[in-house]
Amino acid sequence: MPQSFCKFCKKEFYIKPSWLLKGHGKYCSRRCCYQGERGGKEVECFICKISTYKSPQQLRRSKSGKYFCSKSCQTVWRNTIVFIGPRPTNWKDGEHTYRGIMLRSRVPQICKRCGLNDKRVLAVHHIDKNRKNNEVNNLAWLCHNCHFLIHHDKEEWGKFMVPVV
Repeated sequence: MPQSFCKFCKKEFYIKPSWLLKGHGKYCSRRCCYQGERGGKEVECFICKISTYKSPQQLRRSKSGKYFCSKSCQTVWRNTIVFIGPRPTNWKDGEHTYRGIMLRSRVPQICKRCGLNDKRVLAVHHIDKNRKNNEVNNLAWLCHNCHFLIHHDKEEWGKFMVPVV
């Protein structure tokens, strides 16, 4: 009766001689086999400090180097630590956020020059022509025709230009 010791829990167990010849019989049960062949490691959740297992792939894919036990802990971290302030850590340059800023500020969607209110043809114009200055007082709704005129006709731009505070 061949006996062997489990590689994971070190418990002695019986193994069939034919399995021993084939190189099997390293673990006493499927549970020990599963636990013994895992390649990852136990890490601590960044938010709640609970120990959780992460596979090698999950360990490699973490961009921040922080690990979480669940999506809810990850969401808490994102909403309270990462995405706070006017320019969070993942802020690129803000050049393409101006339309969202205007929509959230609830400025009426009407062309500031001609009064057209068709939302399909309205664009956001930077008054001082600085695309990185996305302050609400520097943005204006313009239809595409008026937007073209202001950018290409100095006289029209002079009429439209107002002092930015």
